[in-house]
Amino acid sequence: MGKTISKQRSNTRGPIALYLSLPILSWAFYDFANTIFSSNINTVFFPFYMDEVLGTDEVRQQVASTFISYANAVASFFLVLFSPLFGVWIDNTGLKKRFIVWFASISILFTFVMGIVGSLDFSVNYSGVPLSLYLVVVSFVIAKFFFNSSLVFYDSMMGDLGTKEEMPLISGFGVAVGYLGTICGLLVYLLVNDGDFHRAFIPTAILYLIFSLPLFFFIKDKPIPKEQRKKIKFIEGYKEIIHTFKEMKKYKAIFTFMIAYFFLNDAIATTIAMMAVYATAIVGFTSGQFIVLYLVSTIATVIGSMIFGYIAKAIGAKQAVTIVSIIMIIALFLAVFATTQGMFWIAGSLFGVSLGSMWVTSRTLIIELSPDEKRGQFFGLFAFSGKVSSIIGPAIYGTVTLVMKDYGTLASRVALGSLIILTVIGLLIHLKVKPEKNR
Repeated sequence: MGKTISKQRSNTRGPIALYLSLPILSWAFYDFANTIFSSNINTVFFPFYMDEVLGTDEVRQQVASTFISYANAVASFFLVLFSPLFGVWIDNTGLKKRFIVWFASISILFTFVMGIVGSLDFSVNYSGVPLSLYLVVVSFVIAKFFFNSSLVFYDSMMGDLGTKEEMPLISGFGVAVGYLGTICGLLVYLLVNDGDFHRAFIPTAILYLIFSLPLFFFIKDKPIPKEQRKKIKFIEGYKEIIHTFKEMKKYKAIFTFMIAYFFLNDAIATTIAMMAVYATAIVGFTSGQFIVLYLVSTIATVIGSMIFGYIAKAIGAKQAVTIVSIIMIIALFLAVFATTQGMFWIAGSLFGVSLGSMWVTSRTLIIELSPDEKRGQFFGLFAFSGKVSSIIGPAIYGTVTLVMKDYGTLASRVALGSLIILTVIGLLIHLKVKPEKNR
């Protein structure tokens, strides 16, 4: 009876009561924290650092793009190996916060290491590339792997915070708060003065740690009793995936969306990783101008995330994903053919809207389509699909820029153009998703 009353109360929570509840606020602050890492390291200062050290002419700028692309692909490759196991851990133990604490802490540590080795001069070069750059790249791969690993547990935690009816609002709130973290994180730019971009790494790690603390301290795990757990071997996650794949007919809608998301996330992950170098090297933005552009894009992301939370609730997550995909295609088209900064301003703002909104709507759709007892496994598969694509998208981009490096800026435009094709394929597959036939 108590549980029924509690459930009824949660069903009647208004948006303000929902957003200000301690568990949801603490959960959202981890989005704030990890978005500081994602924007500062993945999107802005790591690419700026690579371009600063390597990109001394048009050809070497393309080589820098290749380095960035392949580093992102390697980090995603390791997540692909482990994410099936993560899903089984979630479903078998119920422990989410514990893994987030460990994985986030390791990511924060190696972000610190990036700042330390980036400031050192070893006076050693390999193929004209300083040893310190190689060490920064290795530290980046480790930091990004553990950052992404924590998100598998973080995303699945959302289902514990409210009812299915509340999921679109909770998801939208988390993404919106997260992108406010971008604005906070970009204040680090005041420390770098258009150079020495490695100086941004340690302050980013500190901010990542500080804003992770609410989740670390105020959210409690709901562990499954030990007597109900089974022993997990590394290969167990893959056995579960194979078993789940055998049930594809039973879960046809969610598997169709996983395939669609594979292509959609290709474009998202690659654009996030390459946006800074593309804007500065191809369109002619200075690093300072790009920071302003990124701030405006982030504000568009925050607004889009909140709005699409309500849109997903009103028209359903599937239709919302369709609208977001179309916005993303328009943004990429404008970016590929941008000959002026004005065109890229429009492209950046539209991509900002689509970026946050895709995460809001896709997470909500996964929860809509997943049975409760398999939610962790499907979020593991969701990460698996997203991260396989996060290998392929950057790898394609990096290979195009490497093969066409002698063509200068045209190489990057062709590489970005390939993402439009991937997004269109993803949209066409997504249109075949039929939620009513799931389960």
